[in-house]
Amino acid sequence: MSGEATAAEGEYLQTLYWLHEAGLPMTGANVARAMRLAAPTVHEMIGRLQRDGYITRASDKTISFTVTGEREAAEIVSRHRLIERFLTDVLGIPWDEVHEEAERLEHAMSPVLEARMRAAIGDARTCPHGHPINAGSRIPGVPLADVGAGARVKVLRFENEAEDLLHYLRATGLEPGLEAVVAESGPDEVVLAAADERISLTRSVAETVSVTADPSPPPRVALPEQLVLASQRYGR
Repeated sequence: MSGEATAAEGEYLQTLYWLHEAGLPMTGANVARAMRLAAPTVHEMIGRLQRDGYITRASDKTISFTVTGEREAAEIVSRHRLIERFLTDVLGIPWDEVHEEAERLEHAMSPVLEARMRAAIGDARTCPHGHPINAGSRIPGVPLADVGAGARVKVLRFENEAEDLLHYLRATGLEPGLEAVVAESGPDEVVLAAADERISLTRSVAETVSVTADPSPPPRVALPEQLVLASQRYGR
């Protein structure tokens, strides 16, 4: 173990932890897909994480956290989500503008500032995009794209936190906690009926929105081959 994870290692640990939370296989292929990076680049960093004692790799190339690696990843993820909630609730920054700011702040936050932020957000349990601040305690969900017409849904979280996508989602009126009925689920578009409004999303965007649904489709076991629209990585 070479001490605290570097910023670059932290980015990978966060992505691995997101896969872990989502119940998706922790593999180099899924990391590359999620981070939109070339396989050789990911392979090199995965090797570095293994050498530094954060992960292990099985013979089938499946990745697992070491005890230290899981603790480090959970702390980074929790800190990031805490900052997002603080920026939104305390400083009043719109929720579609806080992800990248939190990225910049998460590596420089002292324990004292972290404790003050936790006190300031009170009993808030999730970041503004629906991910649990207490990393690892997320509610299971399914992609909105998988839900059939007529089902009742509740929006849990936005899996892709790239800000161009968050701007789009906020403009549609979608937000975590929204309850709606799937009015249409076609090959190109998903339409929700919520109160007196209809919210239309492209199917590729609906891939990134996790919901609870009644009736519910079976859970996914892999990331979709074609990930969406935003210029940045898929998951966090």
